[in-house]
Formats: sequence, C-alpha cells, structure tokens
Amino acid sequence: MKGLILRSDSSLAHETGSHPESAQRIVAVEAELARCDWLGYGRAQSPAASEAMLLRAHPAEHLARVRAACEQSAPLDADTIVVPASLDAALHAAGGAAALAEALCVGSADVGASLHRPPGHHAEADRAMGFCLFNNVAIAALHAIESCGLDRVLILDWDVHHGNGTEQIFAADPRVCFVSLHQYPCYPGSGAASDQGENEGLGLTVNCPLPAGSGDELFVGLVEQLVAPLIDAYRPQLVLISAGFDAHRDDPLADCVVSDGGFAAMSRVVYESALQLGIPVGLVLEGGYNVDALARSLALSLSELIGRPSGEDSSAPASASASEMATSILARPAFAA
Repeated sequence: MKGLILRSDSSLAHETGSHPESAQRIVAVEAELARCDWLGYGRAQSPAASEAMLLRAHPAEHLARVRAACEQSAPLDADTIVVPASLDAALHAAGGAAALAEALCVGSADVGASLHRPPGHHAEADRAMGFCLFNNVAIAALHAIESCGLDRVLILDWDVHHGNGTEQIFAADPRVCFVSLHQYPCYPGSGAASDQGENEGLGLTVNCPLPAGSGDELFVGLVEQLVAPLIDAYRPQLVLISAGFDAHRDDPLADCVVSDGGFAAMSRVVYESALQLGIPVGLVLEGGYNVDALARSLALSLSELIGRPSGEDSSAPASASASEMATSILARPAFAA
C-alpha cells in the first residue's frame, strides 16, 4: 500500500488563541505521527487551492467574504475566528484535500490523509461557520469528479457534529453519496434522518443521528452494518472520510464516548471494504479537540487504513439500533440491487 500525507506549516499560522480549534491540534498530530515514523506514509507539502477549485463548491461572493474577513481579522461568526494568515491556511487545507484526491485517482497513492486546519465540513456553499471557511472534503470530491473524471464518490463523515455544509453542497448530486454519523441534537442542529437529499440525489444523503452517550456499539456497528454494504452497493470509485475525532469519550465539545479502539475499528472496516473493490481511501481531518485523544485516534486510524493492524480494537458488540437503522437505509431505492 502506498500512503501519502499532505500537510502545510500554514495550518500553524491560523492563530485562534485559546479557541479549541487551535494550532496545538496539528502540533500534537504531527508529533504522534513522527513518533510512529509516519506509519510508512510519504509526506508532501500541500498546494494552495486554485480559485477554480474553490468555485466548484462556493460562489465567488463567498470567496470574497472570506478574503475580506481574514484581511480585517473579523470573525465570520461567533465561533469562526480569522486573522490574515487564516486565508493561506484555508487555501492549503482545501488544496491539500484536492491534491490528495488527485493522487488517489491517478494511482500515485492507495491511501492518504490531508492533515490541515481549519476544518471544512460545516462550510456551506455561501456561508463560513463552525470553525470552517471552505469545505475541504467537498472541494476534494468535486476535484476528483471534475478534473479526474470520476462518476461516484462516497463521503463518510464520522465527526460528532453533522456535516451540514457537505450535505448542502451535494444534496441534489447523484455523483456523491454522503453518509454522516453524528450526535443529535447537537451543533449545528441539522442532520435529521428524514433529510435524504433531493431531486437526482434523493436517497444518497444518509444521516445517522445518534443520541448523546453513543459509543463504539453504534459508531462501529453502523460502519460495519451500513457503510460497508453501502460501499458495495454504491460502488464508489473513491472513498473520502471526513474524519473528526470529537466523538471520542475524552473530547470536551460533545457527549459521545467512542474509544481509541472504536476509531481503529471503523478505519479497519473501511480499509477492508475498499480493498475488496480496489477503491482508494482518503482521510480529510475535521474536528477533535482533546489533542491527545485526537493524535492517538488519528494515528490508529491511519495505521489501519494502510493495512498495518494497530492492535487496538473495540470490544463493544454492534447495537440492535445500529442494525435496524442500517436495514432501513439499505432498503432505499437508491441502493437496491
């Protein structure tokens, strides 16, 4: 397996002070990966996203608002702090995700990760929010489709907060199946099971709203019983993981209790499912605000995704509710054989 990590020092210059989404997240992640000799992944500096890449997911007016806010150090909302260097960081976060997708599409890597900040999955087409300026994973998926000629991409979002921006961008797009496992109700308040996409994308938005206190039995159970069969049914040519690690039991911003082994187990299932079909897998970093838990869980995930068993596992059996939710979703016409 050829692995590739995209990174950029610009992530460290996006200065947010005592905010939970701080540069210490990247410092901790890179220190842990260096301790593990980067798990056999090659490393490359990310390019900045071009305007053409950004415009696939966002209108020009959004780009102008983000640029102006960064120039003026004017928060984009109560949670989304920016300084002048934030624009460069956001451009590299989006560009790194797109470069990762391209490397996976052309076969120069089988698996990889875009490890940048700010995160992206809350950024809607015309609105920055929830620490996010541009929607990195959406830009990556659209680059794979528009520049690399793919027809189908599956995005698995296991961040504890619903990826409202990614859902909005792809709600009517049959080229992307969006699957979100998230605490509900929780920020930003979206992600109800009844939200299933629209028009040609109807059924391809798969929301799995989970109660506070959910742990490995639901998260891992749903990846085993829902995501793996969805990969087989939808037959994507690329799987992207919108990987937040804030469902961890030690994270301060939500109330789920996934273990280190739970993230390893989810990654292992994705690896095995994708390997069977010869599908490349890319991980795009989202949340995770206990930096030690983030660093450990990410390293375990990357180890599993490159086919190096981490030795960590979840001991929790899949819950009955995971099985019921999976059965209902897999019966949708969009996934019928």
